[in-house]
Amino acid sequence: MSTDNPARPELPDHLSIDVRSKFYNPEVLGHAIGVRFNGNERADVEEYCLSGGWIKVPAGKTLDRKGNPLLIKLKGRVEVYYVQA
Repeated sequence: MSTDNPARPELPDHLSIDVRSKFYNPEVLGHAIGVRFNGNERADVEEYCLSGGWIKVPAGKTLDRKGNPLLIKLKGRVEVYYVQA
């Protein structure tokens, strides 16, 4: 969770890519972020919580009643980091 580059903000405990979420942070999302879940790289993560140990990912092509991807919560070991450019 540490940063090597002082221009990058500290990675938060809880982050979402949905602009309607209170956990949306454009300063952090302006950088490439990697997520490792249970030892595997994940590129489809919509939201994560380090302290809770979960990620939210789309459930296939299923949409909710508002037309947004239906998300499922997976529990496990979550690691986040900035991707080196």
